[in-house]
Amino acid sequence: MNRMQLAATSAPGNISESAFDLTHENTSNCSPEFHHSLFVPLHYEKGYAYPLLVWLHGDGDNERQLKRVMPGISLRNHVAVAPRGTSASDVVDNAFCWRQSEADVIEAQWRLTSCIETVQNRYNIHAGRVFLGGYADGGTMALRLALRMPRICAGVVSVGGALPTSHAPLVNIERARGLSVMLMQGEASTDYSSTQLCGDLRLLHAAGISVAVRQYPAEDELTTKMLSDIDSWMMERVTGEQSQPQQAVCNRRERN
Repeated sequence: MNRMQLAATSAPGNISESAFDLTHENTSNCSPEFHHSLFVPLHYEKGYAYPLLVWLHGDGDNERQLKRVMPGISLRNHVAVAPRGTSASDVVDNAFCWRQSEADVIEAQWRLTSCIETVQNRYNIHAGRVFLGGYADGGTMALRLALRMPRICAGVVSVGGALPTSHAPLVNIERARGLSVMLMQGEASTDYSSTQLCGDLRLLHAAGISVAVRQYPAEDELTTKMLSDIDSWMMERVTGEQSQPQQAVCNRRERN
């Protein structure tokens, strides 16, 4: 089971969900077939072309996970949208997930492009600054969609979601070589181990894709530090001031 744990209400560095209520949030339909949640930054400026984050929630949750993650990422820097998962979750009632069947992948691709188009029609979005992100199985689907359609996004970040293995995820590798990828993982994760992380890193490097890695003292949580680092990673790509990918964890393991 994937667990999302942000700081408790009394904990230092807490992210209050009420912060999201200061913005315009609209849970409605991208189309008649599925739901999404929309985040518009504080003091939205029509004359500024914003980066867009498309967020894919984890198993046992839904599109409203965006309400909990955006205060930790940024209340000002990005417009964000989160489509609902393609299948009903086996973990929690009335929740959803992203399965890796061919039908789910096709449906996820359609939901992604529909949400991007919907947001671009309503807000000023920079076409070259669309990012995909996701948690757990949402991170795996975000990686798959970014690798399959690299021209629609500037980068992709996966928190605790492994690189997909079925249905030829690297079929579009020639076009995907310019894609920026961030992999995040908890050191004690049972769902996405350090061994899996290092294997994914080697495979992506062999494919010629630039990858940044961040590892955290956590299990399968989505922490406030991870959210803050997502914002920093995206803004580095917006400003062009990119830091060097961090691969020390895998280099140490290989030497051992």
